[in-house]
Amino acid sequence: MRKPVEQIEAATILFAGDSGDGSQSIGTQMTETTALIGNDVATLPDYPAEIRAPAGSLAGVSGFQLHFSSEQIHTPGDLCDVLVVMNPAALKVHLHKLKPNGILIANSDNFARRNLRLAGYEEDPLESDDLTKYQVFRVDLTRLTRKTLETTQLSMGEIDRCKNFFALGMILWLYNRPMEYTMKWIKAKFARKPQYIEPNILALRAGNTYCDMTEQFAVSYDVKPAPFEPGTYRNIEGNMATVLGLVAASHQSGLPLIYGSYPITPASDILHGLAKYRNFGVITMQMEDEIAAVGVAIGAAFSGALGVTGSSGPGLALKAEAINLAMIAELPIVVCNIQRAGPSTGMPTKTEQSDLLQMFYGRNGESPIPIVASSRPFDCFEAVYEACRIAVKYRTPVIFLSDLYIGMGAEPWKIPELSELPEIKPDFSTRADASAEFEPYLRDPETLARPWAKPGTLGLEHRIGGLEKSDVTGHVSYDPDNHQKMVEIRAEKVARIANDIPPTEVFGAQEGDVLLLGWGGTFGAIRTAAENYVDEGLPIGHVHLRHLNPFPNDLADILKRFKKILIPELNSGQLLQLIRATYLIDAIGLNKVQGQPFHVFELHAKIDEILKEIEHF
Repeated sequence: MRKPVEQIEAATILFAGDSGDGSQSIGTQMTETTALIGNDVATLPDYPAEIRAPAGSLAGVSGFQLHFSSEQIHTPGDLCDVLVVMNPAALKVHLHKLKPNGILIANSDNFARRNLRLAGYEEDPLESDDLTKYQVFRVDLTRLTRKTLETTQLSMGEIDRCKNFFALGMILWLYNRPMEYTMKWIKAKFARKPQYIEPNILALRAGNTYCDMTEQFAVSYDVKPAPFEPGTYRNIEGNMATVLGLVAASHQSGLPLIYGSYPITPASDILHGLAKYRNFGVITMQMEDEIAAVGVAIGAAFSGALGVTGSSGPGLALKAEAINLAMIAELPIVVCNIQRAGPSTGMPTKTEQSDLLQMFYGRNGESPIPIVASSRPFDCFEAVYEACRIAVKYRTPVIFLSDLYIGMGAEPWKIPELSELPEIKPDFSTRADASAEFEPYLRDPETLARPWAKPGTLGLEHRIGGLEKSDVTGHVSYDPDNHQKMVEIRAEKVARIANDIPPTEVFGAQEGDVLLLGWGGTFGAIRTAAENYVDEGLPIGHVHLRHLNPFPNDLADILKRFKKILIPELNSGQLLQLIRATYLIDAIGLNKVQGQPFHVFELHAKIDEILKEIEHF
């Protein structure tokens, strides 16, 4: 008899195990399959920081969470409906994320005495009463995979590495997902090692059949496709969207893209991604250190190319002096900062948005630089494209801010038409009058941008460097009044970018009790919380800032329309300081510095507290 299928609106699944257990692989495949059949989906990969943590230890647990729905969603979910654990350590680390009555699938073969001891368990939790509030399914994943593949030519170690696909087959059955997409991926993945194709497909099918033929699972679930605006979609990670945004900016501007970088988590994927686009005029250079990497971008900009560099917080600290050079030389470069938990090396594989003040003030002297922040994975495309547009138009370095949560998260993205993208015009200087001396600091009256002259252009020879220049002529100058004037001009140039910023979108109430003001990767949790209150008819609004320096011109008016301003941040209150100082309002901070994103219920608790205070007064 066919088992019953229950229709549900959404589900959240978390795969967890040792780094070598393949949680990231099967999580990615579940995500791809779910996106291809039309669900909205959001993900949260969670990597261990230790490269070679002991097998079975808490430090070595790797996880992948995905949330999919028949409606629009903004987060990878709070608590999980299903938790799949490959060992006791994964259970110990992630059990608190499972909903009451949620499904726990555990590889019981790995719950041996040694693994229990490594995870800090005195006794087997699968045999105790500690898990009575969950639906626990003990599955001998290792033994069943070995039985399935006993006739293959693989070694025992190779067979054991296939157990993740047995687990994926179970989850595909549980949520009525087809196996064909994963089979196609397996064939492509192991095209050069065909001996692994059939065993992984057999394990996948065996997991699916196990659920269908045994009495373990009495029901499966189905999540209908979500309504999407018509168009061509693909599932995309934030770092890949950044790659495509940079390539698109290069194409639209007609400028060759030169990317200098030094490997660092979580920004390295941008270097790897751009390296695949050399046929599109993209040059990638992996340098010996962070200073050399930003030097590549500066040299590229000086020579008339789109110069870009990327790193994370520690790398940006090393790049600061050279970024300052680009600022005073007024060269258009884009600096990508994919933030992670700090300070120093911090927690390299955990998320945070604590580099904001570093990006504002982390250079000597008066050094204003525009800052553009993405809010979710697909938004990286538009945000980094905007950073390139500003850099070229205003002749200035621009900082593009993302974070690990955004950069490694994934969601569906509607691919834009090239005709929809804003114009990027380099407008290189030419020799208009052979008898006149070139004036490298003669300003555009609207933007205050100085000319961009390619080296080697006859008659456009000029000085460049870190020494202060004389207004208009560009001669080295130590004149006090000239220095004051140049400092003020560079600041005013950045301030005028606000005239280029479109009107700020206010979601929900346009005025009222509480405005949720955010930036970066907090978007999903904040928007979900705002939607929940708006559905209840409460006067709650949400503004998410893309432009952080300068702020939008209309932000002051928006802030005045609400009784309370709540700023949730994954730091100790950095945007909060800037908003208080700029607009002289008593904004409220909600701050979390744990290397993990906000849960929606955390925002609900704070908003409820504020609403009670408003009612009290």
